[in-house]
Amino acid sequence: MTGFLTTDGLSADKANQLLDLADRFVEVLHRPLPKVPALRGKTVAMLFFEDSTRTRMSFEKAAKALSADTMNFAAGSSSLSKGESLKDTTLTVNAMGPHLMVVRHRSVGAPWRVSEWTGLPVVNAGDGAHQHPTQAMLDALTARRHFGSIDGLRVAIVGDIRHSRVARSNVHLFTTLGASVVLVAPRTLLPPDLTGWPVTVAHGIDDVLDEIDIVYLLRIQHERGGGEVFPSVAEYVSRFGLTRARAGRMSPDAVVMHPGPMNRGVEISPEVADGPSSLVEQQVANGVAVRMAVLFDCLASSSDPEEESP
Repeated sequence: MTGFLTTDGLSADKANQLLDLADRFVEVLHRPLPKVPALRGKTVAMLFFEDSTRTRMSFEKAAKALSADTMNFAAGSSSLSKGESLKDTTLTVNAMGPHLMVVRHRSVGAPWRVSEWTGLPVVNAGDGAHQHPTQAMLDALTARRHFGSIDGLRVAIVGDIRHSRVARSNVHLFTTLGASVVLVAPRTLLPPDLTGWPVTVAHGIDDVLDEIDIVYLLRIQHERGGGEVFPSVAEYVSRFGLTRARAGRMSPDAVVMHPGPMNRGVEISPEVADGPSSLVEQQVANGVAVRMAVLFDCLASSSDPEEESP
C-alpha cells in the first residue's frame, strides 16, 4: 500500500485484510508492554491543519506502538500565520526526512496533493467534507468485533450527511462489506445529489428505529453551515435526536455509534451516549489498532508485525 486516502474503491478483500491485521493489534495493545518493533527506524509526520483530539492522539499512539518516531505539526503555531503555503509547509516537513505523512486539512483533496508533492505514502486523516477513511475502518472493526460480521447488517447514518466526511467514507466501506445503509436527515442536510450512492433515504429517525442494527449518529457541523438549514435545535431533536425514549424502541441487540465529538442533548441524549448500547468508547479504543494496521501496511517491509523491519 502506497498510502490510504479513501475508502472509495477499496475492495472487500483489502478491507478485510486490514481489519484482520487490526484484530492482531488489538491483542498487542492489551499486553503488559503494548508495543512491537515493526516500524523501528521509520518516522511518521503528523500534519494537522485542522483541530483534532481523537484522530491525532490515536495516530500518535499507533505510530509509537509500532516503535516509529513521530514529527508533529500544529497549524496554530506554524509559519502558516506568516503566509506560508500548504505546498511550502509540506516540502519543508518533507525535507526533514519522514517516511509517511498523516494529513488533515479543511480543503478537499489536500492529502492527494501532499502525496504528489512529496512522493511519500500519505494517510488521509480527514479532508474537508470528503473522506475520513481510517474513521470508517475503525467503525467497521468495532461493528465486526461486536456482531461477528458486517455482511447483512442494517446501518442508519443519522444527521448532517451533507457536510460529513465520515458519512461518505462509511457508506463506501459498509456497503462494500455487505451492509445496507439508510441515510436519515432533513432534506437540507443531505447531499444535493445522491446519484451513485448505494443507499436508501428516510426523513425521520422514527421511520427506521425498529429495523436497524446500528444507529450511527453525526453532529451538526455548524462550522460548515450545517446549523443554518433547519429552523431550530428543538425541531431537529424532535425528528432526529436519539432520545432515551427512542433508544428504548430499538432492538435489544441494536447498538449506537458516534465518531465524536458528541453534542449531548442534540443528536444523542446523555443517557444513550453512556448507556449499554453505546459502542463509542470501543470506537475510540479500536481507532488505535486500525491506525496501527494502516501505518504497518503502508511502511513495513515484513508481513509479520512481530518482526522488526530493517
